[in-house]
Amino acid sequence: MPDRIAELYQRHAHAFDSARRRSFPERVWLDRLIRHLPTDGALLDLGCGGGEPVARYLIDRGLHLTGVDIAPAMIQLARTRFPRHRWIEADMRKFGAESNAYDGIIAWSSLFHLDVEWQEKLIPRIAVWLKRGGVALFNTGPARGTAIGELEGEELFHASLAPPEYRALFASSGLAVIAHRIED
Repeated sequence: MPDRIAELYQRHAHAFDSARRRSFPERVWLDRLIRHLPTDGALLDLGCGGGEPVARYLIDRGLHLTGVDIAPAMIQLARTRFPRHRWIEADMRKFGAESNAYDGIIAWSSLFHLDVEWQEKLIPRIAVWLKRGGVALFNTGPARGTAIGELEGEELFHASLAPPEYRALFASSGLAVIAHRIED
């Protein structure tokens, strides 16, 4: 099921993008993230979609974005909207970045589309990509397991580790939890 994510978002890119532009629940979390970043910081957005509303909000605050998304249609939307920033069509499981390249990394509404084994592999890589003192922001489910959501009437895969599993994975990767809220 996680491998169907690309085709699902590609097929429904414009409908998803339209709905996404009308909803911005993560603004409070982005504001918290921004407080930990330098004014002109470099930010990696894994699963960036078409860039609305998250990329626009961050770009408007002076941050330099690199966005990664698996759906070509999503990347094209982001490139059209924000041509001065870097947009990469890639699977976040296979994406490679330089060590210590980013002040912040976001995987909002994207990391949980990977099964738990891939999340366990990606989080240590995120730690390597962050500059010293860098901050990562992502959301997950409230407990270990999988759930099937819906996108335009089609099944959409979600998975999560348990909060203590995430904390242990962070600790082993040299990361610390600044804030965690279950189902915020």
